[in-house]
Amino acid sequence: MWKEYSRNYIKNNRSSGISVMVAAFISALFLSLLCSLFYNLWKYEVERIQIEEGSWQGRIEGSFDEDTLAAVKNFPNIEKVVINQEGTEGEKAAVDLYFEDMGTILEDLPKIAKLAEVPPEAVSCHHSLLAMYLIRDPQDTAPRLIFPLFLAITAMACISLVMIIHNSFAVTMNARVHQFGIFSSIGATPGQIRTCLLQEAAALCAVPVVSGNLLGIMIAMGLLKLANIMAGNLAEGRHEAEWGYHPLVFICTFAVTVFTVWLSAWYPARKLSRLTPLEAIKNTGELPLYKRKNSRLLSFFFGLEGELASNALKAQKKAWRTATLSLTFSFMAFTLMQCFFTLTDISTRMTYFEKYQDVWDVMVTVKDTEMDTFGGTKQMQELLDVRSCTVYQKAEAKRLITEEEISGQFRAAGGFENADQTFVSDTDSGWMIHAPVVILDDASFLSYCEQIGAEPRLDGAVILNRIRDSRNPNFRNPDYIPYLKEDRGITVLRSTADDKMAAKIPVITYTQEVPVLREEYGTLDYYELVHFLPVSLWKQIKTPIGGAEEDFYIRVLAGENAAMDELDRLEKEVTRLVGSGYTIVSENRIQEKLSDDKMKDGMMLIFGGFCVLLAFIGIGNVFSNTLGFVRQRRREFARYMSVGLTPGGIKKMFCVEALIIAGRPVLVTLPLTILLAALMLKASYLEPMIFIREAPFIPVLAFIIAVFAFVALAYYIGGKKVLRYKLADILRDDTMN
Repeated sequence: MWKEYSRNYIKNNRSSGISVMVAAFISALFLSLLCSLFYNLWKYEVERIQIEEGSWQGRIEGSFDEDTLAAVKNFPNIEKVVINQEGTEGEKAAVDLYFEDMGTILEDLPKIAKLAEVPPEAVSCHHSLLAMYLIRDPQDTAPRLIFPLFLAITAMACISLVMIIHNSFAVTMNARVHQFGIFSSIGATPGQIRTCLLQEAAALCAVPVVSGNLLGIMIAMGLLKLANIMAGNLAEGRHEAEWGYHPLVFICTFAVTVFTVWLSAWYPARKLSRLTPLEAIKNTGELPLYKRKNSRLLSFFFGLEGELASNALKAQKKAWRTATLSLTFSFMAFTLMQCFFTLTDISTRMTYFEKYQDVWDVMVTVKDTEMDTFGGTKQMQELLDVRSCTVYQKAEAKRLITEEEISGQFRAAGGFENADQTFVSDTDSGWMIHAPVVILDDASFLSYCEQIGAEPRLDGAVILNRIRDSRNPNFRNPDYIPYLKEDRGITVLRSTADDKMAAKIPVITYTQEVPVLREEYGTLDYYELVHFLPVSLWKQIKTPIGGAEEDFYIRVLAGENAAMDELDRLEKEVTRLVGSGYTIVSENRIQEKLSDDKMKDGMMLIFGGFCVLLAFIGIGNVFSNTLGFVRQRRREFARYMSVGLTPGGIKKMFCVEALIIAGRPVLVTLPLTILLAALMLKASYLEPMIFIREAPFIPVLAFIIAVFAFVALAYYIGGKKVLRYKLADILRDDTMN
């Protein structure tokens, strides 16, 4: 009997059945697509980190014998232990740790350090890799917000998609309480009614859910291939994403969809079981307004129709909740994304491309080679149409600063009182700080000495004697004060590996000017004391100091207003002079800017896709609700028409409802967006007018117009369907579709 009834009901109410099937199909498709893309993005990022930074999860550094290594290998939860050859220097070894369960890594590392008898600072974990598994080390200072942001947006989108199915069922099932009340009055039990609803749900949603999941997987595969093609054009040699699909992804998406359908069908039966047959029969399917409230603003602008629209939307508050939240989230995410990328573009342009446009045009990194063994410096500097060329390398060292050395200005600014122990170590003799060494080729060093008005010589160092004034937090326009008194002619550099290994170096001069290099100083570690040395002096002291980086750099500044083709030709010429015996990475400034713009556009495309998806979810909910106008609100419209409301008045009422639904997210979001954008401007110390001149007004306005247009279209379709029926038909027909 119930099977026959369900079959006849679906056959005679095709529009409501189609709306449920479409909602289930769209939700399953996008849920599968979203989860598949998210999994592959996560998988790609994990692979990229493992390729670029290594797949290790924890690391300990120190001197270990075989017994200690064996004890570490036998530690519970350790999967394997690998000695890192690149990080091993002398007697000290770098040991990479791999864990069976990364969830306990932060608890296990201190225990392993104690077992290996090394200090806690000798133990580190792979922050960027662990962040992809939502494992956050409190000592990690990097924000790492991209993955949590993607995860939050994906979760919001999934919730919204689930709500589409639920609301679509709610619209259909709410109108059937009256029918099932009649069945209940003649002896049907809640269990029988529940069975009927569940079999209808299975009949309507089985094919859409399965086909939606499979189609979502296929579309995700196609999008990944398209992304590989686009990304390959943007960045040559990048790691290509390989399609992956974990069975748990399908199980989760399919289970969530099936559970939502089951819950949506089971809920009306549960609701009916709590009603008496008389109450169920009296139920008209019309959404009640428990608390009527006059809207003076809508009444003033739109008259009676505005007040009716306001009360109608209040009565349907739950039905419109998904649409409102989805549209609000989508508009908020889209506007913030546009503001964020605009601000990032301005900041990158000002602090990188514009700042260094007269510093470098071509940069070449020579891998795994020490600068003092390279013999092509002179040929580089003799290139035609080149304003300057510098070959340099960087090294790490330490320097002890005593109380008597620090300047009066630095002492007045607080000295080392607020220094982070990560960068400054307090000792009995003073403060041990980082002293980065920049090694210049001899010709460039002599030119630098002439630039700052010092005696050109190759037997000493130039010290960058400045420190950022911490009383001025504006990093965009920092204030610098003298770091040390300029009364000492000798500086002592110490090895970072062993403080006892040191070298005394004559000081040529102290300065606050830097050489023309693409380098920044004192950005992360305010207390570092940078030393500039000629390569001929470095050859003499590199044995006790050590700490040199594995690569060296060639900075080339081309002629005035060099074009793209000129920089390409210059880049090839520099590469030729370096020779084929070296592994090099080269870049030029204009190409770097174009690549940066393309990468930014790619990120905006990804984030914009998520925002559009959220908007589509909200608009889909609007269409789902408007398609159920006749069934859910037929008595409401009959009541309005019976007291004289004309079809024109109903149209006006629909226009007001559409305006409220599309306009409310905008009115709620714009003030929040302005406030958050102001906070971002304040945090970045960027002048508001610079941002306003480039603010993304056109994309945001286009997004708003698109949302209004789709909401208006949904109401046009629903309203046209309502106005097709006459008052007598609405009052007489109880099974209208």
